This record gives sequence, C-alpha cells and structure tokens, in this order.
Amino acid sequence: MNDQPQFLRPDSTESAATRPFAEPGVPHIRALNVPGMLALYVKEVRRFFKVQLQTIWAPAITTLLFLVIFTVALGGAGRQVIGVPFADFIAPGLIMMAMLQNSFANSSFSLLVGKIQGTIVDYLMPPLAVGELMIALVGAAITRAILVGFALWLAMSLWPGVHVGADHLLAVALFAILGAMMLGFLGLITSVWAEKFDHAAAVTNFIVTPLALLSGTFYSVDRLAPWFQTIAHANPVYYAIMGFRYGFIGTVDSTIANPVQTAILVLVATNIVLGLVTYRLLASGWKLKA
Repeated sequence: MNDQPQFLRPDSTESAATRPFAEPGVPHIRALNVPGMLALYVKEVRRFFKVQLQTIWAPAITTLLFLVIFTVALGGAGRQVIGVPFADFIAPGLIMMAMLQNSFANSSFSLLVGKIQGTIVDYLMPPLAVGELMIALVGAAITRAILVGFALWLAMSLWPGVHVGADHLLAVALFAILGAMMLGFLGLITSVWAEKFDHAAAVTNFIVTPLALLSGTFYSVDRLAPWFQTIAHANPVYYAIMGFRYGFIGTVDSTIANPVQTAILVLVATNIVLGLVTYRLLASGWKLKA
C-alpha cells in the first residue's frame, strides 16, 4: 500500500473546496481578512495601552488644566456664551480637541516608527489588503481618542461648576467618531510622508495644533469679525468641535443654515477625501517599499 501523500495536479477535477491549498498565484483569503485585521488592531491598542499613563491620562490631565485656567481667568461673574455658562461651553471643545490630537498622534506613530526602526515589514508582509490595514490603524487611533475623551469627561463631570451631561448622545458619538477618523487619516498620511519624528512634530505644531486652537474651542465663532468667521468655516476641525459641543449643550455658535447637518456633510466629505488619499499612498508603497 502506498503511504506517500497524494498531491493534486493542476488539471485535477477535484473541487477547490477540498484542496488543502490554493493554486499558485490564487489568493487563499478571498474575503475580508477579519482575523488579521483584528490582530493588527489589538496590537496597536496594546501598544499605546502599555504606556497608558503617557498616552491616555497625561493628555487628559493637561487638557483639564486648560479648563481650570480658562474658567478661572475668563469664566468669573457668571459669564455666559451662547446662553450657557462659560465652563459648560468650553468643556466639550476641550474634550474634542484632546481626542483629535491623540488620534493624530497614534496613527502618525505607527508606520513612522516602523520605518525608523526597520520593522515596517511587519506591516507590509502580512496578508492584509490596503483597506484592511487602514481600518486597523485608524480604528486603533479612534479607540485611543475615545479613551482620552472618556477620561476627560469623567474628570470634568467630577469638577465643581462644570456640567457635561449630554443632551444628544447620538450627536456626541457621531462627531467623536467622525472627528477622530479625520485626524486618524491625516496621521496615517503623515506617517507615510515623514522620515523622522521631527517631520511628524512639524505637522503637529504647524497644522494640527493651529487647526484645533482656531476652531472655536475657547471662544464663540459668531462673535468674530466676518472675515475671521469665513476662515473658521473653512476649517473642518471647527465642524467637529461645533457638532460635538451641540451634543452636550444642545445649541451651536454658528450662523450658517442647518449647522449640524452641514457639519456632518463636511466631516463625511473630508473623511472620504483623506481616506482616498491615504489608500492611494499606501497602495503605491511611496516611502514604504524599496
């Protein structure tokens, strides 16, 4: 009796479902590689969670200091903005600002540290499509942003004189995800382009931080001069903060028609554009493959 293993010939009529391996050149994973994508997502989450004091709690404490300083300096004597106490107005904007900055920090670090340390092959060699790689990395960035936002919300809810109860919980969740996704895509683009940490820091200092600080985080946009309002309305971060704040206080500081619906459309369109740019960059292998 022949005990040798029987190999299938290329012209075998046996069905593909009974073959142990796919034909040469034929992809074995034909649908979404959920296990691989989930493994990369868990790896990225565990990476920043191992240093959670630096990646979650430190940003929350730093942003909380902004709340303390601005409410003490500008929030005295019962000052109100768009009909709500100043502390209640500024708190959601600070939460969203911290979420956006940390989403960018997480996604801009992933591929960049791989290129610097020579471990970029760990991202390129696994059987993950470009879209699956994007979902895992941006998903991890959104997760970090949500954890930072929750830590800040918890601290602010215990802070005297600040009310951060959500009037529209769906709006809070929607704008948190859309805003974090937008900066997650921008971080991925930065990690593909950057060749050292100084490049990523430059994008943070000259693009991300100005967009966050000039988006109505600390002030009401409708009180600005018309030309400055036009500049603010061209800033996509403004729509993320405005919509997120609406979810908490139920009102907006905008004179545009249908502000909440406009904010959703702007963020969705921005995410689509950034997602397409990210996909093309990753698919081309620019600055990633020799």
